[in-house]
Amino acid sequence: MAEEKETNKSIEEEEQVVTPWEVASGGGKIDYDKLISKFGCQKLDSNLINRVEKLTSRPPHVFLRRGVFFAHRDFNEILDSYQKGDKFYLYTGRGPSSEALHLGHLIPFMFTKYLQDAFKVPLVIQLTDDEKCMWKNLSVEESKRLARENAKDIIACGFDITRTFIFSDFGYLGGAFYENVVRVARCVSFNQVRGIFGFSPEDHIGKIGFPPVQAVPSFPTSFPHLFSGRDNLRCLIPCAIDQVCLSSVSCQIFYLKFMFFFLI
Repeated sequence: MAEEKETNKSIEEEEQVVTPWEVASGGGKIDYDKLISKFGCQKLDSNLINRVEKLTSRPPHVFLRRGVFFAHRDFNEILDSYQKGDKFYLYTGRGPSSEALHLGHLIPFMFTKYLQDAFKVPLVIQLTDDEKCMWKNLSVEESKRLARENAKDIIACGFDITRTFIFSDFGYLGGAFYENVVRVARCVSFNQVRGIFGFSPEDHIGKIGFPPVQAVPSFPTSFPHLFSGRDNLRCLIPCAIDQVCLSSVSCQIFYLKFMFFFLI
């Protein structure tokens, strides 16, 4: 009986798959403690939440108090810098694959709005219409249309228009942004990207080449019209924990650390 339990446990561990495009577990339940360990994160504790309240002079968001955002990576460091007077910027995004956003889609945007209001910092929002064109077998035209429709829902969240830049990959990819894409892409081998994201030989090359596009909005140099001369500006990324995959490579290239809030 003990051997059978160990076997079942081993199968569940092996079948837990978490990538930006797939979340699955053999036992039907994700082990978040193992994810925290796997991705090198820390749990959000009451001390950190209380510190946010003290620095922002406002109550912590209900998503913090209720554990909807359950982990972070080096958020304490960004608070240290903020306390010294150093600003940062926020980055989040949306892959437009439907006409409208449902509540699950809106949660990271609702929390990001709280962060923008509380810390009074800039925000960039990436609409990955190119990604959904490749993953959902949508036409380029349909992907662009869905991005515009989704942008309306995102704007309706009430972000500060003086501190928010929303862009689509089809409309913005080029210039300094694309230069950073190339810098990341040439530092990641096919074996690495296959191991991180689980790509198979049947996947087309568009999928394999996409991850750097999603990584580089975390570099201030990707937005010279916003952050010119502020190459060391830190970036805080509210996202699901499966979105962290290329951050270690990015840090090696740009010698910057990117801070994350992770959503259940």
